[in-house]
Amino acid sequence: MTVSTKTSRISSIDILRGLVMIIMLVDHVRERFFSNIPITDPMNINVIEPKFFFTRISTHFCAPTFVFLTGLGAWLYANPKNKPPRSASLFLFKRGIFLLLLELTVVNFSWYGAYQTLYLQIIWAIGMSMIALSLFSKLPRLLILIIGILIVAGHNILTPISFNYDEIGFSLWTILHDRGYLLKDSVVNVKVSYPILPWIGLILLGYFSGALYKHERTFKNRAKWLVSLSAICLSLLLILRGFNIYGETLPWETQDSALKTVMSFINFTKYPPSFNYLLLTIGVGFILLWFFEYFNYKWMQLLKVMGAAPMFFYIIHLYALLLVFKLLVFTNFLTEENDFSFPEYYQLLIVSIIFIIVLYFPTKRFSEYKRKSNSKLIKYF
Repeated sequence: MTVSTKTSRISSIDILRGLVMIIMLVDHVRERFFSNIPITDPMNINVIEPKFFFTRISTHFCAPTFVFLTGLGAWLYANPKNKPPRSASLFLFKRGIFLLLLELTVVNFSWYGAYQTLYLQIIWAIGMSMIALSLFSKLPRLLILIIGILIVAGHNILTPISFNYDEIGFSLWTILHDRGYLLKDSVVNVKVSYPILPWIGLILLGYFSGALYKHERTFKNRAKWLVSLSAICLSLLLILRGFNIYGETLPWETQDSALKTVMSFINFTKYPPSFNYLLLTIGVGFILLWFFEYFNYKWMQLLKVMGAAPMFFYIIHLYALLLVFKLLVFTNFLTEENDFSFPEYYQLLIVSIIFIIVLYFPTKRFSEYKRKSNSKLIKYF
């Protein structure tokens, strides 16, 4: 078996990133074409159908994986193979600023084709987390781990703290912990959809975990760590969640069916991500990193292509969805004011597969171009 770390890119990381990109696309198709399905945070299990519940739950793995692997990738940048270590601070800061600009311009326009409201979402969270990591990366590695754990595990304690819109501290707290509008009833509203504090903690843990992929570490040793870390996360989740001890605002309860009981148990808060939410998603992420490095199936190549150019795929899939939506409006198939839904759930999956197939080819071409290009701007995508 060829160990993936012998290549310039680590295949298992690209494959995992590609998997969550595809899951994300399915969720965005749902948002466009099943817009009449109410999705709350956490979800109301007495209202939402199980098929939509589990579709949404699957997307919970996307944002944590993006952020964690961003931190891990930053460590790899700072510790290149067969070269002396280098500082990642300037790179992280510049890339973070670049992502913020993309969020405020290209990404925001792709959602509605207008700038009525600026939504600060996952790209904003990654950009701000990278800027924070540009500072924290100068600290000793053990201290980075401690700070990361304290933020990820401890931010739920801060949940009772809140500020009214007209109070001092509201803006800062909205950015850090409580989802809400920074500006409303103005020419352009600004809403923080992804408060950044937990994501900063997670990118620190990703940065610390980068050492799992240093070139002198064997796959056997890395596999042991990945499986062990997954077991620790998921075991801690079972204890904390099982007894409703800590880590999630909404307690789980026994329901009138086994399926609904499972739904109640894994119904976690995403905005901001609760500790239980992160234990589940990162716990599964560790085992998937092991799986994708240990096994080598042909279908993984598709995921690898998607994961090798994640920002490019992210942007073009949003504009492809916007274009299809506008075409349907132009042909009077629907109006922008109306909620629109496909009649059957399977149609959501069919449309998602069509988008995956269509977008695979430009993503593959761009990935190949990116690998050969010396442009620093192209590398950001």
